[in-house]
Amino acid sequence: MSVSVEKRDACFPPDWEDDERMAFLFSAFKENRDVDCTDWDGKIDFWSPLIIGHCRRHGSVCVNLQELNESFRRKGSVPLGLSTVLQSMIRSGKVQKESDFAANVDSGWLSWGVGLLLVRPLKWTLSALLGSGRVPLEESFVVIDLVKEKAAALLAAYRASPLATHSLLSFQELRALSSHICSDESTLCLALLQLQREKHVTVSLHEGEKLVKFSQAGLGRVSPVSEVDLGIYQLQRSEKLLEERVEALGQEAEKCKQQAKSLLKEGKKSQALRCLRGSKRVEKKADRLFAQLETVKGILDRIANSQTDRLVMQAYQAGVAALRISLKGVTVERAENLVDQIQELCDTQDEINQTLASGALDSGEDSEELEEELKSLLEKTIPDNDVLPVVPTHPISPPRKTGIPDADFVQSLPSVPDFSLGITDEELDRELSRLTVSDTVVPRGSISAQRRPEAAQ
Repeated sequence: MSVSVEKRDACFPPDWEDDERMAFLFSAFKENRDVDCTDWDGKIDFWSPLIIGHCRRHGSVCVNLQELNESFRRKGSVPLGLSTVLQSMIRSGKVQKESDFAANVDSGWLSWGVGLLLVRPLKWTLSALLGSGRVPLEESFVVIDLVKEKAAALLAAYRASPLATHSLLSFQELRALSSHICSDESTLCLALLQLQREKHVTVSLHEGEKLVKFSQAGLGRVSPVSEVDLGIYQLQRSEKLLEERVEALGQEAEKCKQQAKSLLKEGKKSQALRCLRGSKRVEKKADRLFAQLETVKGILDRIANSQTDRLVMQAYQAGVAALRISLKGVTVERAENLVDQIQELCDTQDEINQTLASGALDSGEDSEELEEELKSLLEKTIPDNDVLPVVPTHPISPPRKTGIPDADFVQSLPSVPDFSLGITDEELDRELSRLTVSDTVVPRGSISAQRRPEAAQ
């Protein structure tokens, strides 16, 4: 298979345009790797990823030497060492012969004829027995990484589709589901073989129809096809056929009604009545098939409920077993004994707390004694000259009010002597009497002085 020049620029590495480099890579390998291991490994490292990339771009999981020669043709020359590259990839496990890949097919695959489809080349075995190291041009090899990618994508597409509720799928349904993943039927078979190796798929042939069963999500492996699976598949197939038939009869009845209307408008009453009778017969048939369809759906619902009940029972059994194991050795007497021990420990802890609390009170009394001693020390350190007078406790009488203004009263007071007084008590009493008399005379004078202007007015 050749590619265009434009695609070569995007698909091949930059060394592809280097004539000197490509002349070396297109040359044949030495007979023995030990002669020049660097050149040998350099060619292997160049061509191996290029072959895998070529298959990935074309959506294929298989490749043969003839296809590679045509795809990697450059300026009329083909690589001379691709046969050695394929042999190296086989030894490293990157590729595998189709015959070896399909060697572990089970009876279901053989009944499909997959063995005849995949286990067809025998030239490799004969050449190996004869000691030839050449790879036949048409020998097909499976790229292991790519077929694993296809298998994973196929399983994910099934589990994400509405068909995931079906235990069995026909091969045609699976072919339609995987059309965007597997480009041809051979690729689909190889992906299914990989899933069968991983225990995610099993196949069977029932009444000439190819059937595929996938493992359900959460289960590690697929179970064999059972009679229950076949019965459910038959019911689901009948359901689908009845739905299609009921839909077709409904369309036919509607078509008869439209014809009856058209004939009635044209005045062909008798023909219109025949069409209407035909529509009624079709509707009755559709009703009968619809009743059968409801019966099939009811059976499928019961089967689904029974499977759910079975899963619930299994969960109950597992729960009981786990609970029995977890409660092994646990009795009521032991539980009561543990509760008593806990209560004793709590009582002991309370007594310890009380003891610690009493010790804290004793330490409080010591601190009070220390505070009293500190207070006494502070009182001894205060100097005598800083002692303030005692605050009087008797009430202070308010000042006596007089009718003399403050300024006049101050002037009426005698001057303060600047010498030491040698006065007796009698002299003080006479002075006090004089002051008392002056207090009574001064207000009269001031009052008369204030009244004189009023009289003059």
